[in-house]
Amino acid sequence: MKTTRRKFLKWSGVGALGAVVFGGCTIPERELLVQSPAQLPEDLVSGLEAWYATACGQCGAGEGVIVRVIEGRAIKIEGNPDHPVSRGKSMARCQAGVQALYNPTRLAGPMKLAGPRGSGQYQEVSWEEALAEVAEALGFQAPSSVVLMTEPLRGTLGMMAQRFMAAYGGQHIAYDALEQTTLQAAMKQVFGTDQLPDVDIEHSDYVLSFAADFLSSWLTPVRYNRGYGEFRQGGEARGTLVQVESRFSMTAANADQWVYVEPGREGEVALSIAYVLMAEHAGAINPAAVNAMTDGRGAPALQAFNPASVAQTSGVSAERIREMAKALADHPHSVVIGGGSAGATTNGLFNLAAIYALNHLIGSLGRSGGIIFNPPSPVADLPATAKVGSFEECQGLAERMRGGQVKLALVHSANPVYGLPASLGFAEALGQVEKVISFSSFMDETTAFADLILPDHVYLEAWGDDIPEPGPGYQVVTFQQPVVKPFLNTQSFGDSLLKIADKLGGNVKQALPWGSMKDALKATAQKLQALNRGSVQSPSFDAFWNTVLQRGGWWDIAHKGSKPPAPLPKLPTSRMEPRFEGPAEGDAFFLVPFASHTLGDGKGANLPWLQGIPDPLTTVAWQTWVEINRRKAMEEWDIKEGDELEITGPGGAIRALAYLHPGVSEGAICIPTGQGHTQYGDYEIGPDLFRNKVGTGRGDSVFAALAAAKVEGAGALAWAANRVRFRKTGRNIRVAKFEGPVYPDFHLIEEFVPVSKPGSSL
Repeated sequence: MKTTRRKFLKWSGVGALGAVVFGGCTIPERELLVQSPAQLPEDLVSGLEAWYATACGQCGAGEGVIVRVIEGRAIKIEGNPDHPVSRGKSMARCQAGVQALYNPTRLAGPMKLAGPRGSGQYQEVSWEEALAEVAEALGFQAPSSVVLMTEPLRGTLGMMAQRFMAAYGGQHIAYDALEQTTLQAAMKQVFGTDQLPDVDIEHSDYVLSFAADFLSSWLTPVRYNRGYGEFRQGGEARGTLVQVESRFSMTAANADQWVYVEPGREGEVALSIAYVLMAEHAGAINPAAVNAMTDGRGAPALQAFNPASVAQTSGVSAERIREMAKALADHPHSVVIGGGSAGATTNGLFNLAAIYALNHLIGSLGRSGGIIFNPPSPVADLPATAKVGSFEECQGLAERMRGGQVKLALVHSANPVYGLPASLGFAEALGQVEKVISFSSFMDETTAFADLILPDHVYLEAWGDDIPEPGPGYQVVTFQQPVVKPFLNTQSFGDSLLKIADKLGGNVKQALPWGSMKDALKATAQKLQALNRGSVQSPSFDAFWNTVLQRGGWWDIAHKGSKPPAPLPKLPTSRMEPRFEGPAEGDAFFLVPFASHTLGDGKGANLPWLQGIPDPLTTVAWQTWVEINRRKAMEEWDIKEGDELEITGPGGAIRALAYLHPGVSEGAICIPTGQGHTQYGDYEIGPDLFRNKVGTGRGDSVFAALAAAKVEGAGALAWAANRVRFRKTGRNIRVAKFEGPVYPDFHLIEEFVPVSKPGSSL
C-alpha cells in the first residue's frame, strides 16, 4: 500500500513520527513558519488532539502538568488543575519543557570517545555495545572506587539508584548546585524531621520571611505563588508579608515591608525578635516553649540579642525588630520562614535554626496558616526526600579523584564541573578519573569529560514518578508517563540501570528485579492500590493504573503529617559570627548571588524561551548582570548601565554588565546564577544577520568567583560568604532589557527605599 503524506501524518498522531519531521527543523523561526495555518495545506492536518497528565521534570518540585499533543507532537504544557501542588498553575520552567524535548543539541544516541578526552570527538555505538561496556567497567573496578553522581532523586527512580549502588557497593552522591542541605539540617535540629514541611501561606495572616524568595525560585514557587494569591485576596482579610533580606528580591518587591539586613546577621535578628517576644509579649506566646528553649530563664537568656545591640551589627533598627515581634504576637496565624542567602553564609545553620525556632514560640506548628509537617512516603521503600550530597562530600570526592581512589565515575543529570566553585578544581580532579560515563541528554561541561555517553530520554518521553518536596501536608505521588514516543535513539536512565543490573547479575540483579522502568512503576502503583485509600481506589489494577495516569498521580488528603515528637531546641545564648572569604577592607563588597527566576542554577540555559524571558525586576535577559547601588555608581564610581565590570572574588574573576539598581545596598552587589556555560546550549538561533548562541558565550558564571567555603555544622556550600572588588574594563555593552530608560527621582527613591540606611523598608 502506498504511503501518502496525509496517511503519514495521521499515523504520527498515534506514534511520534511527526516529532521527527518537526524536530528536524534547525531553528524555531522556521518551525513556526511550517506550522503556520497560512502555510499548511488543509489535507496535512488531521486535527487529532489529546491532553496527557504527567510530572514536570524541569523544576524538581514534583508538581503535575498536562501536555497538549497534536499529531503525535507535544506543543504546550500547562499546570494540572487536578494536582494538589500545581492546581492548574505552572511556571516558566514548566512551560519550556517542550523546548527540551525538541532541542537541536539533544544527544541522539550512545557515543564513545574517539579522540583525546575533552576533544568532543565521538563515534556512534549501539546500545548493546554501550551497556556491555558499562557492565564490563563496573565488573572490572573495585566497588569502592566507583561513584554515581545524580541529581536529587525521589520516588521509584531514587529507590532504584539507591538500591543499585548499595548492592554494588559504590558511592551515590546526589548533587545540587544550590543545595538545601542547610535547610534540611535546620529542620532536623529544630523540628526533628528529615522532611521539609509545608508552609501554609494561603491561610496565614502574617508571613515573616528571611531571604526565602518563595515567589521566584525557593523550593516550590508554583505552590507558594498560588498560596500567596489567596493570602492577599482569598480570605476575609489581606495578609501581611515582611521580607528580611540582603537583596531586593521578587518576594521583597511584593512585600508590605522589605527590611535590609547585613549578610549573615539574619539569625541575630531572629533571636532579637525572640528576646522581645519573651520580654514584652509573654502573654501572647507559648510559655512551655519559652521554658524548654531557655532552660526556664526566659528573656534574660537572650540578653546578648537585645534589639539595641543587634541593631549595631545587623543594620536592622531596634524599632523595626520590636515592630516585627509585636506583629507576630498580634496575628493569630503568623508564620516565620527562612532560606536562600540566610542559610548560605558560614553561620547559615545558626541563622536558619534561630529563624524556624520562632515558630515554636508563636505556636504556628501544625495549625492553619503555619508550619504543616508532611507525612512519610505512602510506600515504605519509596524515598519521599532526596538525600542531597553536601558540598563537603563533593570536596571529599574531588580529593579522592585527585588521589587516584576513584577509577570510574557515572554521572546522570548533574553538572558539578559547572556548578561547583572553580576554586575547588573539580574539573581537574574529574580529568584524573580513569573512566567517566555520562547518562546526560545534553552535552554539558561535565559530560564533555565522558569517555562513554548513554543519553537519557527527556522526561516527556519517559516513565517515572516523584514525591513533591515539600509536599502539601499530605501524601502525594506524582506519576510521569511518556506523552510522545521517543524519536531519537535514547533510553531512560531507569531502563539503563535495569539492563546494566541484568548484565552484572548477583546481588545487583536481585536488588532490581524489574524488566523495565514501566514495570517498576507498576509495582509502585500496585502498592498504592493495596492501601485501598486516597484519590484513586479500585479492586482492578488495570482500572487503578489507568486512572492514576489520567489524573497525574495519587494523593490522600486524609493522611496528613503530625508534629514530630522531638524535644524543643535550645536557643543559643551567644552570637555566631559569619566569616567572609575575600578582601575585608577598603572597597570590598558583599557578594549576594541569587537564583535566576528562569535559568535556576543553570539547567535552563540551553532553552531559548528561558533565556529570553526577562527577569521580573530588572527585565534583563540573555546576559549576566550585576546589580549595584545606583546613587554610588553615578555619583562616585562613574559607572553607567552596561559598563562591563570585572568582579574579583576569592575564587577568581568574572565579568558582568552593570545594572544600576535603586534597591541595592551601597555595601553589596548582586549577581544571578545560570549563565557562563562553555558547552551547554551550544547552538545558534535568530535571523541570519543576528544569529547568536543560546547557552554559550552569554556572560560568566558567578560560581567561578566563589570560595570553597562551607556552612558550619551542615557542610553545605556557603555561596553567600564572599567579599569581592570590582573595576571597570572600559567596555560598554547595551543591556538587553525591556525596562525603559527613564529612572525615578533620587529623592523619591530615598523616601520610599532608603537603601543607604540600615533597616530600610518598602
